[in-house]
Amino acid sequence: MNPTLELIDARTSTRVYAETSLTPEERHAVLHAAMRAPTAGNLMLYSIIEVGDQRLKDRLAVICDDQPFIAKAPWVLVFVADYQKWIDLFEHGDVWSLEGVEHRDAPGPGDLMLACSDALIAAQTAVIAAESLGIGSCYIGDIMERAEEVSDLLELPRHAFPVAMLCLGRPALDRPVQPRMTRNMVMRDRYHRLSAGERDATLRELAETFASGGLKAGARSYADVVYRRKFAAPFTHELNRSVAWWLERWQTPEPRDG
Repeated sequence: MNPTLELIDARTSTRVYAETSLTPEERHAVLHAAMRAPTAGNLMLYSIIEVGDQRLKDRLAVICDDQPFIAKAPWVLVFVADYQKWIDLFEHGDVWSLEGVEHRDAPGPGDLMLACSDALIAAQTAVIAAESLGIGSCYIGDIMERAEEVSDLLELPRHAFPVAMLCLGRPALDRPVQPRMTRNMVMRDRYHRLSAGERDATLRELAETFASGGLKAGARSYADVVYRRKFAAPFTHELNRSVAWWLERWQTPEPRDG
């Protein structure tokens, strides 16, 4: 493998950080790489919020599923799917007076999906750039939860959705590479639903892959573990409630003068 593939293969999440700070040059390099990521129509449908206020980091650590390492991370970035800046530019450019156009009052779910793609592509590019500099990272999906409070804390306008948060810093501990599921991940030409035999084989692979973590007592298979911890867990109800709140707000037009 070449150095880039080796870096991707070795990368894993970092939740314990050395006390050494990141240099301005390193931060600039990571942000520059993020902004060189692919973007739909070159519209840059995202914004990046650097969270430096310790009180804000402390609060985010609590509301993002009580994860204290967030408050200790040397660098915290929130990647926001952002159509607000374009709505504001449209308003500033008086696009509403254009003729022969089927005007829209607010972005819709398709616009949100594109903006989320832009934001996440930029975030992952930042992750790889950081890793190349010896800087570890950890994604925080919980930033989508507790929508009302997150919106207030970050002062997010109507057409801005916090799709991911990244904690970054130099790793303080060795990071063992985490295994990944590989069976039936790549399909050819069209979607393939697994047969009963393929499902059995996949569950066996998952149990073997994650054996070091151990199945919970009484679990019949890894499907039981994932269902309890990731699909039916209490946080998933809050996640879906909050995302519905974000989506409704995203599609609500802002009042316009005149």
